[in-house]
Amino acid sequence: MSVKNLLQITDQVALVTGGSRGLGLQISEALGEMGCKVAISARRGEELQAAKEHLEARGGRVLTCVCDLQKFDRIPYLVDEVVRQLGEIDILVNNAGATWGAAAEDHPDEAWHKVMNLNVSAPFFLSREVGRRCMIPRRRGKIINIASVAGLKASADLGMRTIAYNTSKAALIHFTRALAAEWGRFDINVNAICPGFFPTKMSAGLLDQISDTVIAGTPLRRLGGEEDLKGAVVFFASQASRHVTGQYLAVDGGSSIV
Repeated sequence: MSVKNLLQITDQVALVTGGSRGLGLQISEALGEMGCKVAISARRGEELQAAKEHLEARGGRVLTCVCDLQKFDRIPYLVDEVVRQLGEIDILVNNAGATWGAAAEDHPDEAWHKVMNLNVSAPFFLSREVGRRCMIPRRRGKIINIASVAGLKASADLGMRTIAYNTSKAALIHFTRALAAEWGRFDINVNAICPGFFPTKMSAGLLDQISDTVIAGTPLRRLGGEEDLKGAVVFFASQASRHVTGQYLAVDGGSSIV
C-alpha cells in the first residue's frame, strides 16, 4: 500500500466531541478536508450551527448534534443519531473538556466533579458505546483522546492551579493505554494527543497572564497554531498508524521536554 493510501480516510464517519470551536473545530477541519463525514457535538446549538457553516464552506460534510456529555444518559442517543444519519462510526475523537482554576485546598466539590465527569467519565462512556455498537462488531476503529501536556507533569506555578484538570488529563492518558490493551484484539487503535498551549476560548484568560512565560519556556518559542494538530489527528485516524496503539503524542513545541 502506498503512503498516500495509508493516509486515506475518505468517506469514513468521524465523531468529534466539542467540535464547534477551538481544537475540536481544527480537528473537524482536518478530518473534513480528508474526506470524512464529520459529526460534531457540543452543548450550544448556535455554536454548532456556526461551525457547520464554517466546515461546509470548506467543502466538508457535517452533522451537528446538541449533547451535554455530562448527562451520561444522553450518550446512547448521540451515537444513535450519528449512526442513523451518517452510518457506523469509524473514528471517535474525545475532545470535549473542561477546566477549573483554584487552589487545591479551596477547590469546590462541584468543580472537581464537573472536570472529572467531562474529561474522564464521558470519554469512557462514549468510547464504550461506540465500541460495542460500531467498532467491536466490525473489528476495526480509531479512538483519539485529546489529553494535554498538563497530564504529563505538575506545576508549582501559582498562576496555574488546575489540579482537577491535570489529574483528569493524566487519567485520560492512562485510560488510553488501558483501553488500547483491552481492545487491541479487535483491531481498534486507541491513542492520545497531548496539546500544549493553543490560543482557544478555554485558554484565553490564562494565556493573557502567562503567554510570554510559556513561549520563553518552549523550545520552538511559539504557541500552537491553527494547523499544528491536524497532521497528528490524520495520522492517528488513518491506517498510517495501524501498528500504533496506547501511545500519546505531545504537540507542544517541546515544552514537555524542558
